[in-house]
Amino acid sequence: MTDFRYRFRPRYYEIDRQGVMFNMWYLGYVDTAVTEFYADRGMSYEGWLAAGFDSQVVHVELDYAAGLTDAEDAELVITPGRIGTKSYTLEFAFLVGLGEAEPTRAVAGRIVYAVIAADGSGSIPVPDRLRAVLEA
Repeated sequence: MTDFRYRFRPRYYEIDRQGVMFNMWYLGYVDTAVTEFYADRGMSYEGWLAAGFDSQVVHVELDYAAGLTDAEDAELVITPGRIGTKSYTLEFAFLVGLGEAEPTRAVAGRIVYAVIAADGSGSIPVPDRLRAVLEA
């Protein structure tokens, strides 16, 4: 499984009174990066729906070691994790200090997704097409 990297710089209005990116924005960036992760692998969201499936977030974890600021670029690394029968996990890490030999892992976490039928009828097994994208 290969990592996907999404580079960005937090915007001024995302910075809180403590001088770091406010906690709610992290998952917003993860959502954007996950969309780009799938698009990079040739699987748009519209393609999911056309193939009859979607996914829902059922669990999220975030561990903060350092905050992001609007003074430097950050990189969000998405890595596929466990792939189950009806769910899968994407792990992520926000890196700063990108110009350094060893960037700092500022925030890390994971999201567990349940695969559901696009018609709303409930959970379904992970489709082969999605499994192939996650295992690529």
